[in-house]
Amino acid sequence: MSNFFGYQIHNDRQINFDNNDLYIIKYVDSLEPTLKTCISCGTCTATCTATQFTNFNLRKLITMLRRGENNIKEEINKCMLCGKCSLVCPRGVNTRNVILAIKKTINYFNL
Repeated sequence: MSNFFGYQIHNDRQINFDNNDLYIIKYVDSLEPTLKTCISCGTCTATCTATQFTNFNLRKLITMLRRGENNIKEEINKCMLCGKCSLVCPRGVNTRNVILAIKKTINYFNL
């Protein structure tokens, strides 16, 4: 990041979908099919207990998976599995099982 006359030039933030792979989200979808109904409304993140203490964001995590980004191992371990997100989801996504499926996927693919 460079600084020119008080302005900053930031690095490019484009997502290269050619480098990303969707095998993780496909595997998680096969383990927990209710994830397909998620509309990324953010209700899960708004009620999350872990968000109050860490920077955990389930909505961001699911978006990263849908984009094919695989750097989720550090983020997923912040979830406390309290289940509040499952109770408030307007689409009935079993988010607790989604988290467990993501953890199982990380172990299966050795990410």
